[in-house]
Amino acid sequence: MNFKFTHNNINVFDLKKSIAFYEAALGLKEVHRKETPNFTLIYLGDGKSTHELELTWLKDRKEKYNLGDNEVHLAFTVDNFDEAHKMHEEMGCICYENKGMGIYFISDPDGYWLEILPIR
Repeated sequence: MNFKFTHNNINVFDLKKSIAFYEAALGLKEVHRKETPNFTLIYLGDGKSTHELELTWLKDRKEKYNLGDNEVHLAFTVDNFDEAHKMHEEMGCICYENKGMGIYFISDPDGYWLEILPIR
């Protein structure tokens, strides 16, 4: 048997806001979607890999998600770390930096953390 990563999923409260954030902050674009009466699934891709980020929007959700300790994150490499850092700083979405490790994290509209790493 051979297993291959296909996607990660997160639930989002405001679908339009989340799609706009992921496109502006990380360049992710909608690849495909599934609409049902109760929920919408949006799959975002980076145009380089086959791995996708699935955003699940429950249409009747009335409050933001409680992420608890939020000890889970997704990681992205970027070819121009300094330029990305400047852009994210201007967006106001940097939530944590570890300068010693040369990484930082941004937070999406729902509070999920996304690690940004330089290509090494």
